[in-house]
Amino acid sequence: MSKVIVITGASNSIGRNTCKKLAQAGHTVYVSMRDTDRREEHGSEEASQQGMDIRTIALDVASEASVNSAIDAIVAENSRLDVIVHNARQVVYGPAEAFTPEQLAELYDTNVLGAQRLNRAALPQLRKQGHGLLIWVSSSSARGGSVPFLGAYASSKAALDALALGYAGELARWGIETTIIVPSALGPGHYIRSGRPLDTMRAEEYADGPTADVSEIALSGLAELPAKDQTPQDVAAAIADIVDMPFGQRPLRVHVGPDDGAAAVDAVAESVRAELLRRIGLEDILKPASLG
Repeated sequence: MSKVIVITGASNSIGRNTCKKLAQAGHTVYVSMRDTDRREEHGSEEASQQGMDIRTIALDVASEASVNSAIDAIVAENSRLDVIVHNARQVVYGPAEAFTPEQLAELYDTNVLGAQRLNRAALPQLRKQGHGLLIWVSSSSARGGSVPFLGAYASSKAALDALALGYAGELARWGIETTIIVPSALGPGHYIRSGRPLDTMRAEEYADGPTADVSEIALSGLAELPAKDQTPQDVAAAIADIVDMPFGQRPLRVHVGPDDGAAAVDAVAESVRAELLRRIGLEDILKPASLG
């Protein structure tokens, strides 16, 4: 069955590929954009010519008013909203100390608070429907093997991950499912093309001090790992598979890419979570309830 889907972070590689993959599967996909004048960059016109239903919509995750307006428009056009893909993200790399508090605030605003704004706008409709799906694009750096100088980014993804887990339990009885997609962050290119600290003097102290070789060793070592990086197409395919699964069969987590230990840590954490919920009498929220 065709679903109405909104995707944030549609301008990044995972977002672009996910929009195309979902549209090819027959879904109506809303591409969130801060500037709809740049819609041609996302191929919406080309997709329309190919019979795919990709629609651009002005949605800035940093603005509550923008998010609310976009969701109202989507619901007005379709009388429903089925899937939210939280994919907006900012990647940064460098000594944690060298990032200004303002940079961290901006990072958390994009990687965490944007998802909260979108949920607050969309969840009343999903709860009214009694069904829906939240897909959160996390990162293995939140729990798996992490390299130095990735602390700022990893901490934001850990916050997003914890928020997703909280929502999973709170929304289960409303018939709303949760899946957390966990792409591996091992590839050195993931960091090389990322943002850098604004406090360049602090960063230079790390570059000239006893940690001078840490970044080079880490990045060259990652490049030598035998497992290949996952591609944006792999993540998009995983998201599309989740969307097309029947209700009640969607897993809480899907790991994509080379194994860096995140899957093992998540398995233990989920076992502990499940046991605690059983002990306190909330075992039922481990699975979503069908209200239809």
